[in-house]
Amino acid sequence: MTKHHGYRAKVTWTGNSGTGTSSYREYGRDHLVEVDGKPALPASADPAFRGDPAKLNPEDLLVASLSECHMLWYLALCSTSGVVVTGYEDEANGVMVEEADGAGRFTEVVLRPKVAVADGSMVAKATELHEQAHRKCFIANSVNFPVRHAPEVRVEP
Repeated sequence: MTKHHGYRAKVTWTGNSGTGTSSYREYGRDHLVEVDGKPALPASADPAFRGDPAKLNPEDLLVASLSECHMLWYLALCSTSGVVVTGYEDEANGVMVEEADGAGRFTEVVLRPKVAVADGSMVAKATELHEQAHRKCFIANSVNFPVRHAPEVRVEP
């Protein structure tokens, strides 16, 4: 049976400095991302597009979403497969190409999870489970560019 899940977010532009969008250089790219019952997230555009470099931007959040989704599936699969993960971090990188007319698209995201497992006998299975996590990730299954993964697994009880 297929299940459907709904997600809602409210995005409010907060960058009106008094003259609205009267000129490309006159308005701020700041905005607020809100999801009911969760902390609001102040965000902006990428600095390349006149955004605030101190705030998260949609491109950051896309890469982070792919990394988070992979990690959450991976941890679930490990827990049901007898692999005890004691540490996990990922330094994910995305590449976006901007066209001459300003349009753009991501061409790939590479996840580089560094995983610690409790015992050396778990390393092979821990490595293998990354492929399953990739196949199950909701976000990776929703994008039209490759999401690659280059995991490292080490023993750290």
